[in-house]
Amino acid sequence: AFFGGRRFVPIASGLAGLLLAGAFGTQWQRLEAGMDVLSRSVLHAGAFGLFAYGVLNRVLIVTGLHHIINNIAWFILGDYHGVTGDLKRFFAGDPTAGVFMAGFFPVMMFGLPAACLAMYHSARPERRRAVGGLLGSIALTSILTGVTEPIEFTFMFLAPALYGVHALLTGVAFIIMNALHVKLGFGFSAGLFDYVLNYSRATRPLWLLPVGLLYFALYYGLFRLVIVRLDLKTPGRDAAESAAAPPPAAPADRARAWIAALGGAANLVSVDACTTRLRLVIAAQSAVDAAALTRLGARGLVRPAANALQVVVGPQADQFAGEIRGALPAARAPAHAGSGADAAALLAALGGHANVHAVETASSRLRVSVGDAALVDPSAIRGLGLRGVAVPEPRCVHVIVGPAAAEVASALRSLLG
Repeated sequence: AFFGGRRFVPIASGLAGLLLAGAFGTQWQRLEAGMDVLSRSVLHAGAFGLFAYGVLNRVLIVTGLHHIINNIAWFILGDYHGVTGDLKRFFAGDPTAGVFMAGFFPVMMFGLPAACLAMYHSARPERRRAVGGLLGSIALTSILTGVTEPIEFTFMFLAPALYGVHALLTGVAFIIMNALHVKLGFGFSAGLFDYVLNYSRATRPLWLLPVGLLYFALYYGLFRLVIVRLDLKTPGRDAAESAAAPPPAAPADRARAWIAALGGAANLVSVDACTTRLRLVIAAQSAVDAAALTRLGARGLVRPAANALQVVVGPQADQFAGEIRGALPAARAPAHAGSGADAAALLAALGGHANVHAVETASSRLRVSVGDAALVDPSAIRGLGLRGVAVPEPRCVHVIVGPAAAEVASALRSLLG
């Protein structure tokens, strides 16, 4: 149908925009009054409001919805000479501002780095040197910049209860800092850079040090105990990791490895990034190799929709996205039959010599007769830069190649003898 598929999105967006414009245009006064009531109620909620904000901020981070409550707290709540929001009021000189930011500093600069140290000490002795670089880099990132997702996604799905405790401790940090009348602010996040840059604007900033040391000890002891008692497979505790090859260091090789792990170039519809995540639109979730992504340094995967994938990698997200986009044109180019390595790799992905009985061409695709279609690896085929795979029958596989289909078929036949 004309209104289905890809056309539905802009059509639905246009209609939704008209409806929302009408609602905002006619009901803005009520919406403004509601936000004003919400602002005043949260500000007057005192310690409970701060605790709830801290807990929800960490709980919602898995979906990215924490930005909603951040926008309310940092840009809407409160009023100081016409300036609204805790963040904006802090930089405008409001002495009461900073309560919705101060609680993050003990957690991000002390607590989560201590969790990394606990994971390092809990790793197998022979693996500590290998994981030390990873844990050290994400801990330093948290200390300096306040970017914590790479750490949190390391244990979020391994131990949800431990992550829940982390969320509660974040809420408690807000209560403690508020009780001590500490007001801290940031322009980016609760890291050392922002702490130093905004020290002169802060109220009682030195109290961060004793509170931070308390949180360092608390997080280290808690994580060390839980990891060892529950035998959580945090970095360096899985014996299988010892045999894993190190990820590619060269940008071009790394990009090709990312593309292959994401299901091949044909599986990538769009590649983008935010501060710490690759934000991808993909053709099929089943083609993604989660284990390979973990070996490449991914700290977690989030699938917000059927064709959406977010890969948590840390501050290098934008760099990785650029490398992947740069490598996609070459990866999408048809395979060349003149390369014996390409033909051999395709034969292996089709299940090997014993599984492939015959190879024919039909325009831009290969028709491959196989003994068992279950032995065929579609992800590996797409990872070779081929355009797609279809299995119309249990013993027949179609590989979409493009104009070079005849050359690829000839190379396969040569290998088959």
